[in-house]
Amino acid sequence: MDIGLLVIAGVAVLFFFILFSVVPVGLWISALAAGVRVPLISMVAMRLRRVPPRGIVMPLIKADKAGVDVSQDELEAHYLAGGHVDRVVDALIAADKAKLNLPFDRAAAIDLAGRHVLDAVKVSVNPEVIETPNISAVAKDGIELISTARVTVRANLERLVGGAGEETIIARVGEGIVSSIGSSESHKMVLENPDFISKNVLDKGLDSGTAFNILSIDIADINVGRNIGAILQTDQAEADKQVAQAKAEERRALAVAAEQEMSAKVEAMRARVVEAEAEVPKALAEAFREGRLARTPQTPPS
Repeated sequence: MDIGLLVIAGVAVLFFFILFSVVPVGLWISALAAGVRVPLISMVAMRLRRVPPRGIVMPLIKADKAGVDVSQDELEAHYLAGGHVDRVVDALIAADKAKLNLPFDRAAAIDLAGRHVLDAVKVSVNPEVIETPNISAVAKDGIELISTARVTVRANLERLVGGAGEETIIARVGEGIVSSIGSSESHKMVLENPDFISKNVLDKGLDSGTAFNILSIDIADINVGRNIGAILQTDQAEADKQVAQAKAEERRALAVAAEQEMSAKVEAMRARVVEAEAEVPKALAEAFREGRLARTPQTPPS
């Protein structure tokens, strides 16, 4: 009798252990106490779909308490798509408190696109400052100016999907600074009035097509660098000198070649003359033998 009771108790304990391990009764009670009605059978179905019930129910409770309208099916679908459910719900709550228009579909798309949607909402509420690296530019008088800028940006939630990131902002701002300094007549004008760079760059609409709105561009530091104009003139003079030397060397080489060619022609003419002179005695001897040469008669004196 005692053994039978022990067996029944063991089976009951095993049953309840399996029941509580498969059926999240504690989580169901927590949701019920929070006023979020998630059927117990639905939580069991989550396990069958390989969706952790706690990862769905707890964000659902959080959203309900914050007054954000999301459904269980939306959260499950986002989880199965590889998204971060808790992060998206936190972003929705932060956007709702900040009076930002961020629907669930857009938040889920931002998250699935690989961007940190909660950080994006924070940057949208609290603008971020991006500092550019040293940017070198040359004014029209040839003086190099090295500057850095601080760009204050706010995330644009509508352009986060498909919009360019911070690297594009930095590149465009750098291009605008180089263009503004390059169009200045003198580096002194830039040093005296550096804010004109900010105005020129800001008026170019550099944030188009990016995930940010540029609020301000401030020149943080500007220093005088090298005299690029003088360096270029020196390099050009040195290059001209080398070209002139090369042309002079070419003319000298041509003159030497012409002189050597003339000398060769003179030597060839001398050789032909010597050869011709050597043939004269032979020709005279041959003429005497053949009788083609006769003694010239002498005229008697009168």
